Amino acid sequence: MAKMWEGVTKAQTDKLADDFNSSISFDYKLYKHDILGSMAHASMLAHKNIISKEDAAALIEGLQGILEDIENGTLTFNPDCEDIHMFVEQVLTERIGDVGKKLHTARSRNDQVALDLRMYLKDQTQEIISTLKTLTLTVCDKAEEYKSAIMPGYTHLQRAQPITFGHQLMAYAMMFMRDIDRLKDAFKRINVCPIGSCALAGTTYDTDREFEAEKLGFNGIALNSIDGVSDRDFCVELLSCISLIMTHLSRFSEEIILWASWEFKFISLSDEYTTGSSIMPQKKNPDMAELVRGKTGRVYGDLMAMLTILKGLPLAYNKDMQEDKEAVFDGVETVIKCLNIFTKMLASVTANTENMKKAASEGFINATDLADYLTKKGLPFRSAYKISGQIVKKCTEEKKTLETLTLEEYKQFSDVFDDKVFDAIDLVNCVNRRISKGGTSVSSVESQIQAVRNALN
Repeated sequence: MAKMWEGVTKAQTDKLADDFNSSISFDYKLYKHDILGSMAHASMLAHKNIISKEDAAALIEGLQGILEDIENGTLTFNPDCEDIHMFVEQVLTERIGDVGKKLHTARSRNDQVALDLRMYLKDQTQEIISTLKTLTLTVCDKAEEYKSAIMPGYTHLQRAQPITFGHQLMAYAMMFMRDIDRLKDAFKRINVCPIGSCALAGTTYDTDREFEAEKLGFNGIALNSIDGVSDRDFCVELLSCISLIMTHLSRFSEEIILWASWEFKFISLSDEYTTGSSIMPQKKNPDMAELVRGKTGRVYGDLMAMLTILKGLPLAYNKDMQEDKEAVFDGVETVIKCLNIFTKMLASVTANTENMKKAASEGFINATDLADYLTKKGLPFRSAYKISGQIVKKCTEEKKTLETLTLEEYKQFSDVFDDKVFDAIDLVNCVNRRISKGGTSVSSVESQIQAVRNALN
């Protein structure tokens, strides 16, 4: 096959070199954006009288036909083409003749690929945001369902204080809301049009870059042509945002895996999102959560690959930058798959509220409330803390709980105790007295849910 760049050389490369140099096996994903970008470019060329309006119409009609044929399956990608740009241009020229060769006027593959990638990532970023919103609303629905379900809150994986399952879930809703904000901010820097930068120095043609950018839905143009073709910060930034999303999904997955274990038995997962063992018939494995946790490392690798590709590159374009696509394609596709399956899995979760409350009642997680009770009776907090610790020690030695001690036993530690101590350490009261904004009381969780829903709407 003749090379589009044949001229100063015979462009006769070894078959192994051709295969090594080729990117169509993965950049074919950009076909729609490449074609739409070319249609806008043809319009701009006619708008500036660089080509005739008749030629532009022929180019646009031909490109539209290629797009339709790819999408209906009658046109397949030719693996012998170097990349998606060459494939589209070759098919166009075969269909409409020499007019097709005018399409590449006043542009280079360098700014063309930068354009295609930005257009693709704009679409993908919007899809990630949409999918995150769906997941966050699912978290809110589940939190609403279990806003009163008492469970132990943990620090150091040790039972710490009583909270509600709804409160725990809303912590993840807050993480996902920050993820959405980060993506929206990153979108601003993706939404910059590089077309017209050409190879690196711009063009001698009197083009209208703003016309082309506006036609493609960009907010502005790259103001430096060298930066226009060599900038891949937007890929790094998007992969960084995606990596944080995966961090949050991984933490959530870890808790789901723990909660679904026999040791916790806080939740049950639907059979639709678990698997069994090949030899152990009793097993119900949380494979979806485990895969999300595992794929987090994969996305981190995509981010590190992108940073490493860029770290030593002189300006402007270098062939190394062809390696950007597989990393960023993998990152966006992986996070979308993970978000979709995680949302469905979470929606299927059923909480074992009795087990949760039983665990909460056995870990002395109302000891802080006991200390607060004493403090409100006038004792300094450190003195109250010490007395509460001594009482917990007694309970541990005698295999009792704070609730099962008698008032007489409490009075052995301080005369300020009265029968209201039992009201103070009741787990339901412990939760609902935490009235500070953002706390675990039912009313606070309801406020959190409403705030997130309002923000998403």
